[in-house]
Amino acid sequence: MAQTVKAAPPDDRAPEPETRPGSGPRRGPRLRIGAPYLLIAPTLVILAVVLLWPIVQMAWYSVHGFTTRHLLPNAPAPEFKGLEYYGRLLSDPEFWTILRNTVVVTVLMVGITMGLGTLVGILLNRLPKWFSAVVAVGMMLAWATPAISASLIFRWLFMPERGLVNVALDALPDWLVGSGWREYNWFLEPVSLFSVLILVIVWQSFPFIAVSVLAGLKSIPSELYEAARVDGAGAWRSFWSVTFPMLRPLFALLLVLQIIWDLRVFTQLYILANGFQNKSVYLLSYYIYQQGFSASPPNYGMGSAIAVVMTVMILAVTAYYLRIMIRQGETR
Repeated sequence: MAQTVKAAPPDDRAPEPETRPGSGPRRGPRLRIGAPYLLIAPTLVILAVVLLWPIVQMAWYSVHGFTTRHLLPNAPAPEFKGLEYYGRLLSDPEFWTILRNTVVVTVLMVGITMGLGTLVGILLNRLPKWFSAVVAVGMMLAWATPAISASLIFRWLFMPERGLVNVALDALPDWLVGSGWREYNWFLEPVSLFSVLILVIVWQSFPFIAVSVLAGLKSIPSELYEAARVDGAGAWRSFWSVTFPMLRPLFALLLVLQIIWDLRVFTQLYILANGFQNKSVYLLSYYIYQQGFSASPPNYGMGSAIAVVMTVMILAVTAYYLRIMIRQGETR
């Protein structure tokens, strides 16, 4: 007789997962979530030490009467001043004049730099590639020039009696530019000095804007411009309808960076003004150094209070930029 084989009863247990040789148990979800934070923790610690600690120390100085005598061994602890320096600062008409000069000069520097850099970037985009590359490299040499060297060059150009600018203006007809340019001193009056300062900053800054705009234009599809031309849009309309919307994040970033850089201008003004003799040409960064280090005696507390005010201005600009970026990210 044929033997019948009974089928084995089904096993209700779930099959055990196969494990590769050498592989350990799976990590828990908490460890997987915390791993990125552990990886960036060393960087965060370094940034906190390098960036946050100086800001905290600056804020501490601004509420204490810290001077050079507190740097000596066994010196007494600096006296707590509270908001005294801020009160003196906000009630000082000289501070408000310097703040006004800083805002006006910064707006002019940023506006001219952004406008000129954008125009040059668009021009470079229309030139042949080899010629555009040569011009871009030449402009970046000006951007890479040290601030001290650039300031000295422009001071020589505008020097009374021997400066190239004064000699050239003096050679022109009097009915066109007036007379007396040979002995004219550009570095005494605020308007003339700030004009030279703006020229120096724009000369050094616009190449970076131009090259950045050129790189952004290379990423815009040419079909968009062709469609705009078909619709009858000219160069101006194409810029506002195609170029500007596509490069809006880039323009916002460049604008914020330029504001921060121009607010902190110090070296160029120091060389052009030849020191701290003329208070009418002070800017905030200049005023910080004068109060904190060059005054007699140096007042680190007042200098730190001015620095805190300027830091708040920079943080406000940065916060506005981040708000714009977040809104643009939400609308996409």
